[in-house]
Parts: sequence; structure tokens; C-alpha cells
Amino acid sequence: MRYLHTMVRVNDVDESLNFYCNLLGLNEIRRFDSEQGRFSLIFLAAPGDENAQIELTWNWDGDQLGEGSRNFGHLAYSVDDIYEVCQRLQDGGITINRPPRDGRMAFVRSPDNISIELLQQGQAKEPAEPWKSMENSGIW
Repeated sequence: MRYLHTMVRVNDVDESLNFYCNLLGLNEIRRFDSEQGRFSLIFLAAPGDENAQIELTWNWDGDQLGEGSRNFGHLAYSVDDIYEVCQRLQDGGITINRPPRDGRMAFVRSPDNISIELLQQGQAKEPAEPWKSMENSGIW
């Protein structure tokens, strides 16, 4: 047995790909478009780690997704520089729901409200502003 992927449904494929690829830094690995089924499956992975994939499922005719359920939990990625990633996300208009005050952990939400945990690879970074004094925002 081996892990394959985590699937999340998305409402706006372009907005989701901008978040996951351009802002978060994942790469599109492969895509399957079904004209007959009117859906797309888009597989993403962190650079150099294609074994841990996320599958974005986009139904062309739309879905009523609502708020991403806390029962789902979250996706988690380790990052080389948590401050750089959080700054890139924030500059891209993403709210940092749980800032990396401790230099180790942050949470953000995708455009479809999927909770994403970011963990500093290796040792925590020295706490630094603006993150050190930033309050939580919303739910994560």
C-alpha cells in the first residue's frame, strides 16, 4: 500500500491553480479532462516530491462546495523559508489565518477554503516581525 493523493473539489480552476501553483509553489504533474463527464482532474505536487500529490477536481458545470469542512483536516507542506512563503502568499492577496509567530507553523486557506498548514523545514526560524506580533484571522 502507498499514498497516492488527496482530492479536493474546486469552484474556479484558474483561481485555484494560481493559488496552488503560482503562490504556494506546487507544480502541475498531469491533467485529465473528460468531455463526456464534464470534469477535469489536475494533479499537483511540491517540486521534487511527486509522490505526495493533491488532485484538484473541477466539475465544469459547477459545484455547491460551501465552506471547506474542518472534518477534512488540512493539507500540510514543509517549506524552506516559511517567512518567504507567507510573504508571497500575502502579496498575492491570501490571508495568513495563523501567522508563523513561532517561526515554525502557519495556516492559510485556498480559494475553496481548504486549510493548508505550512511547516518550516528543519529548525524553526527566529521569530520575526511582522509575523511575531500578527494576530490570527478567521478560522484555520
